[in-house]
Amino acid sequence: MSELMATAYREALRAMEIKGPRPLHSTAAFFADATVTVSDESLREYLATADPNDAFRIELDIQLHIWDGAVDAAWIDGTAPRTAERRVHILSLLSVDEKTADFLTDRFPVTASTHTLINAPWTPWYTVRVGTSQGFYWDHYLRYLSEKAGFDGGAIADLDAATTSVVERLADPTRSGRHQAKGLVVGYVQSGKTANFTGVIAKAIDVGYRLVIVLTGSTVLLRTQTQRRLDMELVGQENLLRGISENDTDSFDYHDDPAWHAGKFLRHGVQPSEVGQPDIIRLTTRDFDYRSLLQGITALDFDPRDRRKPYFHPDNLMPTPARLVVVKKNGPVLRKLVKDLGKITARLGEIPAIVIDDESDQASPNTSNPRKWKEDQKQRTSINRLIGDLLTLLPRAQYVGYTATPFANVFIDPSDAEDIFPKDFIIALKEPQGYMGAKDFHDFDADSSKASRVATHVRYLSDDDDDDDTMLLRALDTYVLTGAVRLFREDRGVSEVPHHTMLVHEAMNRDVHREQANVLRELWQAAGYYSSASLSRLRQLYENDILRVSQTTGRDLPTPHNYQDLVPYIARAVQRIGGTGDPVLVVNSEPALERAKKEVDFDKRSVWRILVGGNKLSRGFTVEGLTVSYYRRMTKQQDTLMQMGRWFGFRSGYQDLVRLYITRNLHEAFQASCLDEESFRAELRRYAVPVGGVPQVTPARIPPLVAQHLPWLKPTATNKMYNAVLTERRSPGTPIEPRCYPSDPTLIRHNTEAFKPLLHAAQDETHLYGGFEAWDYRALIGSVSHQIVLGALSVLELAVPNYLTPDLRWLSSLTANHIDEWVIVLPQHVADASRRRILGHRPTSVFARSRSRTNYYSTLSEVRHRKPIDLIKAGVAKIGDDTANALVGPRTGTLLLYPTVDLAVGRAAKAVSGEPGGELPPGAVTLAFHLVAPLTAIGDDRRLVTFATIDSSRDDEAIIEK
Repeated sequence: MSELMATAYREALRAMEIKGPRPLHSTAAFFADATVTVSDESLREYLATADPNDAFRIELDIQLHIWDGAVDAAWIDGTAPRTAERRVHILSLLSVDEKTADFLTDRFPVTASTHTLINAPWTPWYTVRVGTSQGFYWDHYLRYLSEKAGFDGGAIADLDAATTSVVERLADPTRSGRHQAKGLVVGYVQSGKTANFTGVIAKAIDVGYRLVIVLTGSTVLLRTQTQRRLDMELVGQENLLRGISENDTDSFDYHDDPAWHAGKFLRHGVQPSEVGQPDIIRLTTRDFDYRSLLQGITALDFDPRDRRKPYFHPDNLMPTPARLVVVKKNGPVLRKLVKDLGKITARLGEIPAIVIDDESDQASPNTSNPRKWKEDQKQRTSINRLIGDLLTLLPRAQYVGYTATPFANVFIDPSDAEDIFPKDFIIALKEPQGYMGAKDFHDFDADSSKASRVATHVRYLSDDDDDDDTMLLRALDTYVLTGAVRLFREDRGVSEVPHHTMLVHEAMNRDVHREQANVLRELWQAAGYYSSASLSRLRQLYENDILRVSQTTGRDLPTPHNYQDLVPYIARAVQRIGGTGDPVLVVNSEPALERAKKEVDFDKRSVWRILVGGNKLSRGFTVEGLTVSYYRRMTKQQDTLMQMGRWFGFRSGYQDLVRLYITRNLHEAFQASCLDEESFRAELRRYAVPVGGVPQVTPARIPPLVAQHLPWLKPTATNKMYNAVLTERRSPGTPIEPRCYPSDPTLIRHNTEAFKPLLHAAQDETHLYGGFEAWDYRALIGSVSHQIVLGALSVLELAVPNYLTPDLRWLSSLTANHIDEWVIVLPQHVADASRRRILGHRPTSVFARSRSRTNYYSTLSEVRHRKPIDLIKAGVAKIGDDTANALVGPRTGTLLLYPTVDLAVGRAAKAVSGEPGGELPPGAVTLAFHLVAPLTAIGDDRRLVTFATIDSSRDDEAIIEK
């Protein structure tokens, strides 16, 4: 009976897809058998016991989230997307009782906004009506994700919203006038960008785009991986076969694919053309890139049904098959495609096309040196020129780039109409749930209540290569032990373990790869895994590292507390790793290694191997089951560094087992890269909100928002950069917290003395507390004028020159209408032992912080200390006791001041200064700060940034005025 009821409710939900929510029970009753009872009570009872993979539960989850995010529907009645008010309105339209409404909200909570969008003005056309009435491929893709890929309702709703934001900013494929939109979608490394552009392609085909060109990275591995994903999740079985037998080993490329035989490829249930939908004709296959076509390239010949009407007329467009081309960014391959398209130029001007450029920061931008161009003759690099040729041949083509490292794209000259600058939109996707990214391997906050991510996942290597064999063996042991734990969990129903891999990445040189592989093989043979010789060593590593971490961060996952319970699984893991006779696999670009590349085909076989490689494994290609990484390769480009972080991704069921073996210098570089990336995303979020209905910035004004936290680690390669100068940045209510302080005692003393007026202003000891708002600490507090703060900041010497220049221009422009004064707060430790005198000020707590060799502090301010600022910046005088509250006015800024010593000095602080309360030399303590201006500190024009013209004298570096 429950199954019949669930089916009725599923039919009811599908009946609401076009017009929106309607009374749920009465609609379900219309589809239900007479014996089925549909009611609030029966619905709650069913959902309370339903399996997470129950079809009705999944569809209800998806539909609620899609309704939550709806923007242009008649039924929304003025409610804003993704708000509690919207959900209340939805549940009211569904006519469920109060108890059921609370139950559904608890089980399927409203999720926050999915992405950040910066765009130029555009003409809306992709309405909800278009998206729902023409949704064949999108609907089938959505069901594939929910039924076979494990996406929950929130994830699918996020994908729906983000893909709609892309498609609606492209040109209407049926419009008479030509328009070529160009945009950029920014994701995270290995975070699901392919799912996003697959959804975009599905929606684009549904509304009339008939030529889809997907440009992958420059490797065969990545092109093959992308083709298979699209074939499996979008094209579907009916389009793949098209009259070919699935047992035809010559003509059908998936005849030997385990996923095909397991039924994991999407099924439409009908040949699309038989129900008035476009078929998808592939011009590339899994194994074959684009090749020159014969017979007058009939496969690319778009023949209109009604020649009296243009091809883009709906009568011609809708019944015509779509063509799909998946090509790697390779000169000869792209030239063949351009040549073939050139043979049908008579009709190309009428063909709606979409070009998806995956890894769009690689090879696609023009990297030729402008100084070498002849007068009025712009030179282009090969791939950039060929992409330009494609866009010229296809004037109705829309270009959408995808990348996790966007700096090369936003440094493209916006005025170059033939280039790929994202002039129309930039969309930054949010980090998906369950994703392990750069932030999971660094401690960016000094909050001691949180487990250290570095201590959890990172194991430091010495900068000296002499310890390589010792640390490599430890990494190998970790790989074996984590494989054993994963098998232990598999037996207890956590998840299957088809792949368990280790990555060793030290250099690009192939000779180094071969040498490293031989070293690993020798270590494997000498490790004693097949005898009792390794037991003591493995036990110690397991108990001191893996078990300790898993008990802290993987408590919900089964982990053997007794090492002896793991021993049988160690034997199984060793057998799977070494069962092929060679546990090591070199993956690079040598022709002799083509056979080895097939061995790393994650789609066809289980892979338990140690992979050694360089660029082939450093961009785009997903290393499935990656658990242990041993990494030494240095680079001076931030985007290159981040792309080499193959340890980023989804690690469901074994996130606590992931380990990164890396040098401190490299780890610091990754930390700076992560901060560069997060700074860019934060800037996008700040400026995405329109002012007076007008965007604060358009894509053409994005380049100055790029930050650079290490002077030697540039955002991207020099030949991908161009210049813009950020003259002023306004940050009302947004923190300014430099971390790049000098280590030279003379400069430290200069800065400390410059901040003396701020330090001496904070003399009153107060109690700051926020009730249920989770802050409770002592602090020295006081106030100073705006001019005193400006005076201190203007003479400050930071390790990055001009770091504060744009902020100072803004702060200098503020008047009494914007800010009254600044509250100076010196947070205090609970114990008095750390208190020292600085420049004669009363004893105050000193904070020990770790500093990189590049004058960069990893953390400074603490979360609990920052919490009162949210009230101060809004002018709310409720931050603590009466003394503290009296300092808060309607226009008050806040400056948290942290007397900071390097961690090594901090441990020896008592020896430096004697007993608590002793004097610290001003050249030994940095007065670091966290500054937040009040919300009133904004100009009358409400703009947050202003710009100057490009400085051509600095065209070989990024302009970072932060």
